[in-house]
Amino acid sequence: MSSRDSGRQPKYQRIAAELRTAIETGEYGPGERLPGENDLMAVHGVARMTARQALGVLQAEGIVEARKGAGVFVRDFRPIRRRGIERLARGQWGEGRSVWEADTAGRELVVDSVEVIEEDAAPVIAGILDLAEGLRVCVRRRRYTLDGKPVLLSMSYLAADLVSGTQITQPNTGPGGLYARLEELGRKPVRFREEIRSRMPSGDEAERLTLPSGVPVVLIARTAFDAAGVAVEVNHMVLDSSAYVLEYGFEA
Repeated sequence: MSSRDSGRQPKYQRIAAELRTAIETGEYGPGERLPGENDLMAVHGVARMTARQALGVLQAEGIVEARKGAGVFVRDFRPIRRRGIERLARGQWGEGRSVWEADTAGRELVVDSVEVIEEDAAPVIAGILDLAEGLRVCVRRRRYTLDGKPVLLSMSYLAADLVSGTQITQPNTGPGGLYARLEELGRKPVRFREEIRSRMPSGDEAERLTLPSGVPVVLIARTAFDAAGVAVEVNHMVLDSSAYVLEYGFEA
């Protein structure tokens, strides 16, 4: 950015940019406290609201976090690199590994909340799964945490008559997860489609992911198809945008 462009920025954005650079160059390391509102007011000659806005920009970007009564600190959290293609390869779940292992690089991803229920299929889900009227779906709702921080909400939808009585209806789906169980049923996924968008979280999503104000979420809707081209699973995921890097590597 040129100095001319910088001069057109609001003061709070310029202060945020300076603090961001200081974090990126290591002046403030993970877990260290940033200058507070009073410090920024004195150094930059700005009003309290301007100093607060500058710190708020960094909080919304997920770079820092506010601790009540203590100040604003650089987040001590390494983003998850979600390898969108490698994680879904059959060589991953087909050998008994969770698809999540491709993301976490040896860090422990914990499912700290699991709910498995059967319910009437919403029209959009019934349409994707090609369910006849009146057929129900098995819904698996999970929350994932990494390094003690909630990072992902996941909701899988499968035809109830397909998975009834299988381990897919249990909290723990076993080695390789539900894709390995679908293979045992003769309906293994051979193709996936993912749609990605972003928005601000709902109140429930923000609470369950413990998101500070202003942090958006990434939505990933994945559909798994069997060899006949029939959808066997729909998975809706809500990701803390500050916790993830989405990586897709493929041949030209």
